[in-house]
Amino acid sequence: MAATPRFRNEAVAAPDADPHLDLARPAPDSDSADRKHPVDETLPPLRMFTSGLQHVAAMYAGVVAPPMILGPAVGLTPEETAFLMGASLFTAGLATLLQTLGFWRIGARLPFVNGVSFAGVTPMVAIGKDRGHDGIAVIFGAIIVAGLLGFLLAPYFCKLVRFFPPVVTGTVITLIGVSLLPVAFNWSQGGNATAGDYGSTTNITMAAVTLVIVLALRKLLRGFLQQIAILLGLVVGTLIAIPVGITDFGAVKDADLVGFPTPFHFGAPQFEVAAIVSMCIVMLVCMTESTADILALGRIVDRPADERTIEGGLRADTLGSAISPLFNGFMCSAFAQNIGLVAMTKVRSRFVVAAGGGILIVLGLVPVAASVIALVPLPVLGGAGIVLFGSVAASGIQTLATAALEKGENALIVAAAVGIGLIPIAAPDFYHAFPKDALVVLDSGISTGCVVAIVLNLAFNHLGRKPGPEPSERETSPAAPAPVAAH
Repeated sequence: MAATPRFRNEAVAAPDADPHLDLARPAPDSDSADRKHPVDETLPPLRMFTSGLQHVAAMYAGVVAPPMILGPAVGLTPEETAFLMGASLFTAGLATLLQTLGFWRIGARLPFVNGVSFAGVTPMVAIGKDRGHDGIAVIFGAIIVAGLLGFLLAPYFCKLVRFFPPVVTGTVITLIGVSLLPVAFNWSQGGNATAGDYGSTTNITMAAVTLVIVLALRKLLRGFLQQIAILLGLVVGTLIAIPVGITDFGAVKDADLVGFPTPFHFGAPQFEVAAIVSMCIVMLVCMTESTADILALGRIVDRPADERTIEGGLRADTLGSAISPLFNGFMCSAFAQNIGLVAMTKVRSRFVVAAGGGILIVLGLVPVAASVIALVPLPVLGGAGIVLFGSVAASGIQTLATAALEKGENALIVAAAVGIGLIPIAAPDFYHAFPKDALVVLDSGISTGCVVAIVLNLAFNHLGRKPGPEPSERETSPAAPAPVAAH
């Protein structure tokens, strides 16, 4: 359950206050006592819908990007990739409803949008590369196990916040962005290294044009339109690409107007130990990010998150992740760019975000809407992807700026974790002599970097530490950084 709201004009005794003094205080004003916290307020229907649509627009590209990366990597057809995108929208809607509305002790009941986590993209590509439907089935099996494990760990994980300071979360977020940038570069060249036009001046020019358009829109637009600058850039870039001749309309022609993400469309889930280990590590990464996001959002909406709120939020993330593969979706986590939207618009109602979850479900049930995204040529997506993935890395750097790198061995922790995390990017064949099962973990810079950061933080900042005053919040709190830009 969410923390009990406290309004500034209420008479709330401090924990150590004398109860007799509290009894002498006048009773709070009845209007103030009966007033709902802004998080629990409902808005007029039209405003509820438009505000919810704005949240969907802010995170739409982030939801469909992972299946767009994964589909071609595992060998799916454009139609099957479009199906995955629709399924991801549908499951993101379900996970968002779990997070915002909740039931029992599941859900933070804060204005959180949930969707496919970028953290799992690189490990999933490593697991399923060129394996077709079998690769997807193995990925889904690993996500189910990781989701259930995360659900069981949630009550304990929420008590371990102090072991995940900005030096760890900032390192992980930075590695997520940096690890995905090569994907954007590959898209910019055309996506298929065997194609005759791979790396052509036409493809790279289209990527550059799209990048300039996105940056210009972000600079010139304001408010809602500025929030969807990446989507607008994709639309404009695609329109320009049509006369250039690099737009494929095949997926739209073959898509149904209405459909449902058939359970286990690609076959029953398969369970491989190495894949499960890799996705369990990703789940811990997602839980770390979500904890930081919950703490940050709690401050923004003036409802500070306690352990129970964090526990509920993590349970919603992990249960949503465990359920998603049933409908052909992937691991879910909080979309932190929407936290920035809450801060900017000052609309704090969780029911607005729940309305956005409903819109996501509707979009997931209309395959033709999802297939329209497949119209975007890969070079165009690559140009926008440089901004999208680069903003994730920038957010990680921003988080590291709060990590007190000048104190202790924090700079050494970051140096070692980032250095080891970059090995699969800078030297892809570095682990070629290792067992194939080990490569599932080692080939993911995010997974290896996260493990290194956690272990070194424990070794340098916790083990053998002499008793003394607690470190400042700037050194330990994962909530200190501003919300990250994307997942």
